Order: sequence, then C-alpha cells, then structure tokens
Amino acid sequence: MRRLLGVCLLAMLPFAALAAETAPHPIPTRAALDAEVAAAMKAAQANGLAIAVIDDGKVVHVAAYGQRNAKGDPLQTATVMYGASLTKAVFAYTVMQLVDEGRLDLDRPVGTYFDKALPDYPAVAGYGPWPDLAGDPRWKKITARHLLTHSGGFANFAFLEPDGKLRIHFDPGTRYAYSGEGLILLQYVIERGLGLDVGAEMQRRVFDCFGMPDTGMTWRPEFAANLADGWKEDGTVEPHDERGRVRAAGSMDTTIADMANLAAAFINGEGLERATFDAITAPQLPITTASQFPTLQEALPPAQRRKDLAAGLGVLVFEGPQGAGFFKGGHNDSTGNTWVCVKQRRRCVVILGNDVRAERAFPRLVAFVLGETGVPWTWEYGSGKAFVD
Repeated sequence: MRRLLGVCLLAMLPFAALAAETAPHPIPTRAALDAEVAAAMKAAQANGLAIAVIDDGKVVHVAAYGQRNAKGDPLQTATVMYGASLTKAVFAYTVMQLVDEGRLDLDRPVGTYFDKALPDYPAVAGYGPWPDLAGDPRWKKITARHLLTHSGGFANFAFLEPDGKLRIHFDPGTRYAYSGEGLILLQYVIERGLGLDVGAEMQRRVFDCFGMPDTGMTWRPEFAANLADGWKEDGTVEPHDERGRVRAAGSMDTTIADMANLAAAFINGEGLERATFDAITAPQLPITTASQFPTLQEALPPAQRRKDLAAGLGVLVFEGPQGAGFFKGGHNDSTGNTWVCVKQRRRCVVILGNDVRAERAFPRLVAFVLGETGVPWTWEYGSGKAFVD
C-alpha cells in the first residue's frame, strides 16, 4: 500500500457511489432549516442544538439554536460543546492513518506491541485494570480490528461490571458489543506500545489538518469564554466537565463549526488511502442484537437480525434507500449528538445537542435534511425512545 506523503494529504480521486443513482433529496434552504429546527426543538423540549450540513463533500450549512447555559446566553457555532462518543470515530480516523503508514496492523494481536504480557502492566488511572485479564488467555487474540469494531469481548467499561473487574465475555471478533474499554486498550497500545501521545497525534493529524481550532482532547482555559453546559432529561442543568485526561472513548470538546469541517474531510477521505477509507465505512462485522444497549444482551435468532446494519471501523454502517451510509452517536446524561453520512453524493448531517432531550428530534431532522436514509434509530436508542414528529 502506498504510504502517505504527509498527514494532511488529500485523497485525489472521488469515491465511487455504492448504489445506483436516484433522484436526490433537495437540501433545504437555510430559512427552511431554521424553521424545522425551531419546531423540532419545541416538540422535543430541547434548550440547545447545533447542526451542520455537508453536500457533495462541502459544508453548506452551519447553525446553532437556543441556549448554551441556564443564564440564557445564546448557543453559537463557535460554542464549545462536549463531543462524547463522537470522539471514538475521530480516534479511529487517527488510528487508520497509522495503519496507512505501516505503524499499526489491524490484524496483529495488540499484545505483541508490548514488552511484556498485557496483564503484567499495573492498573493505572485512566486505563483498564489489565491485571484482571491474567487468568484469561483470550487477551492474546485481541486485534485492533476487534477493538475498532467493538468485538474485543469487553463490557462498555470495567467499572460497570458488578465487581468492577475487567473481563472478556466472548471470544474476540465473534460479535459486536459496544465497549469504550476496547478503545482505551487501543489507546494504550498506541501510547505504551508505539510510544506516541494520542492527544498530540489527534491534534496534529486531524484537528490541525481539518480546520478545527476549537477542538481538543482535554480542557483548554480559552474554552471557558464560550462554553455549553447541558440539560438532563428532567430539565436540570449539568455544568460542562473540564476533562483533564485524554480518553479515546470520549474526552473530545468541539464546536459545530469544527465538526462541520471534520465531517466534510471524513466523507472525502482526506488524509487516508482510498482503500483505507473504504475499509472504515465498509461492513466489518454483522450486528446480531435487537439494540445497542445493554451491550452484552443475547444475540437474536439469525432470522430476526438486521441485514442492513454492521460495524465499520469506529463507525456503524448501514444500507438504506440511498445506498450505503455510516453514523456515530454520542451521549451522556446531558448530551445528545449524532453524525450521519450517506456516501452517495457525499452528504452528512452532524447534530450536537447540549440537551439530551434533543435526541428525540434526530430522526426528524436528519430526514428533513437528507431524506429517508435508513439510519437504524430504534437499534441505536432502543424501541422505547420517544421520537418527535
């Protein structure tokens, strides 16, 4: 595979559409988008929401609506918001640059990057309790591909286990089970095994390259001047967390303006070999569960499994009326984010909500902008989620 000439190298050839051309859904005007967002926010009772639209690989709309804090300060396109698990997709993009450079192999067992056995490394704050794996040799089988497809065998995080211990629940690579712990292990491989600083690599390879001046993996004092707090489901306010540690699973702060630039670069495959981008957004592993959470639920019988949904590398991929697409969500008690792209015509929508209730409006807003895409919303959020019409 040809090596990158530099971390900001652009892919020169357009990616082929994966589905037959269909009549395009018209991208709404800014006035129409403003009106639809206002109606959707009112229906969802959401205090703040920001949106970016990409068409033909170019940013066409960036807007912010509502409030960024309980004082009523307006949410702006330059307001710093919590990226939550959108971080995982950005981290994966960084990882795949290392793959292009031959520094990381997706199918090499990650344990071989260390000087000693993984369980022999002591538990360190911010990383997994690796000594817990000492009695299970399956850690030796785990690869970067398993971790990027959430098939390493871990729960979401070790601290969520009844006894707080890290364990492998199934043979690596055999099924999907969402796991932030797996991304933390891959971070440890890059930092301890390759000797690289993940925060610095993401800054250099992604944030600096793609025009993201107000994005970082840890808190910066200048963020305080224009910062979004969040609203929980019950309407109470949660102050923005000043994260002091790089966490590949979800420590990124960003703005909707920055995320617009990232989404455009991502859908264009900038900074990656064409085959590498295709691998990120290709089905890598079937999805066998009725919903994403709980992460270790039983697999459905084969006849009941979705055939239009699979794990990509750091994202989820689907097939819908417009052909192939991919998406990634981000969530905590006061944050609701989504990022949806359809590869045909290189279109994306990014929504950052500093009110978790904004999630109720996601299907409505994504369909308004992109048309019917086939995003598996009920799998992402569960069948009990009350979406607004």
